[in-house]
Amino acid sequence: MNHVEVLVTGLLLVVAALGALACRLSVPYPIMLVIGGAAFGFVPGLPEIQLEPDLVLALFLPPLLYKSSIYANFGDFRSNFRDLTLSAVVLVLVTMAGVAWAAHAIIPGMAWSTAFVLGAIVSPTDPVAATTIMQRLDAPRRLVSSIEGEGLFNDATALVAYRVAVAATVAGAFSLVEAGLRFVFGVIAGVAIGLAVGLMSAWVRRHISDPQISVTISLLTGYAAFLPAQAVGASAVLATVAAGIVMAVRSPEVLDARPRLQGYFVWDIVDFLINATLFVVTGLQLHAIIGGLGHYSPGVLAAYALVVSAAVALIRLAWFFVVPSIAGLLDRRSPPPRQLGGLWRLTLGWSGMRGAVSLAVALAVPRVVGDGSAFPQRDLIVFLTFAVIFFTLVVQGLTLPTLVRRLVAAESDPDTDEEFRARLVTAKAALAQIDALVAQQLVRGDTAQRMRSMYDYRAHRFAARLGKIEDAGYEDRSQAYQDTVRLVLQAQRDALIAMRRDGRVSNQVLNRILRELDLEESRLEA
Repeated sequence: MNHVEVLVTGLLLVVAALGALACRLSVPYPIMLVIGGAAFGFVPGLPEIQLEPDLVLALFLPPLLYKSSIYANFGDFRSNFRDLTLSAVVLVLVTMAGVAWAAHAIIPGMAWSTAFVLGAIVSPTDPVAATTIMQRLDAPRRLVSSIEGEGLFNDATALVAYRVAVAATVAGAFSLVEAGLRFVFGVIAGVAIGLAVGLMSAWVRRHISDPQISVTISLLTGYAAFLPAQAVGASAVLATVAAGIVMAVRSPEVLDARPRLQGYFVWDIVDFLINATLFVVTGLQLHAIIGGLGHYSPGVLAAYALVVSAAVALIRLAWFFVVPSIAGLLDRRSPPPRQLGGLWRLTLGWSGMRGAVSLAVALAVPRVVGDGSAFPQRDLIVFLTFAVIFFTLVVQGLTLPTLVRRLVAAESDPDTDEEFRARLVTAKAALAQIDALVAQQLVRGDTAQRMRSMYDYRAHRFAARLGKIEDAGYEDRSQAYQDTVRLVLQAQRDALIAMRRDGRVSNQVLNRILRELDLEESRLEA
């Protein structure tokens, strides 16, 4: 076994171990990845991995962006368009400028162009850790959607700003007019390419019945939007996001249940593996990066990291306490927004964690400029990016649950009523369809009665939860039924495993039946 095979095997083992430890400690896996990746880089004898900068963005960003967009609550984005635009565009630029000012002020010899490269890299948020915490604690959906929407769209602003700053550093010149025109072209062309790719993907997947091929196309769609947009100078981020949103809108109509169900699981694994790979690979480079910063003392590096991290966190906190109120006063034409309390603003501000996108962009910084010399302070940029990610994920990530719990206790969440209402409507639709089948004599009476009893009970249960009828113990009986079904399903799994142990059933048959049992359990309502 050569060094590459040993390294790949080691990476997979480390990723699996960190993921298992995160589950064991009940913390979002990005927090454990950033800690483990940093520690992994200092294991003696490990080789340094060098990734081509041009390859990093094209390899890692498309699936990360596409996965986020196909499962985002895009309907909430429309209702929160003004605040989302402010956070995804203006806040990114303000953060970039603030971080650039802080870095230029405290780091000797850091030019403004280099400082803006650093600011652009750490300006976009990564919602994975924050939304994982919020969903686990049943935070209000509109809060989760705000974090998701901002993290989805601010990547486009940050990447455009990053390319402008890098171009200014490499070429040594900057044109505001050229940058503005490039931004406008990038937005329009990127969205157009993304819409075209999304519609084409939806059309192709409509005519494919094989779930494996359908999921494979899903995995390639992000690249199909990202790479052409990048080639023509359009916004590859917006192209990928637009393709994902189109597919999110169309998938309920064009996909069957099997590819849709398999897609959920595949994308969860892909997203985890990409995040894990980025953190561990960066960890492998961190030792060499810090070694290249030997002319800085550890105390100086720690001070730089603390100042930049503090700038990122404080700018965001100040933004959510000041800017939404000002925007509401200036925009008199819009209906008055729901007032956000101090705890809500604090939670939003403290949720601005940085992650895989910033890491990928930092690794993509060119190694040389136009005259062939080294990119100024590239190692310092990568180190400070990792420091900001470490601070926001570990410090903010581990303290965020306290804020979310207090917010959940103080807020009444209308989102649960929305879910109950949807379940009630679908149960009534099922009852109506059963009656239609009986009228057409397409189903036997005893079969229809069994199905009608199940859906009639479900309709009564959710009507009671909405307060439409009196609760006659529906919830307790439903929970008891679901507990019973889970025990019965587990008994069937145990019997199957015993049959395989005795050699009475093949692994193929066991897995097929296990999947059916798992799907049946997944249909149980919480």
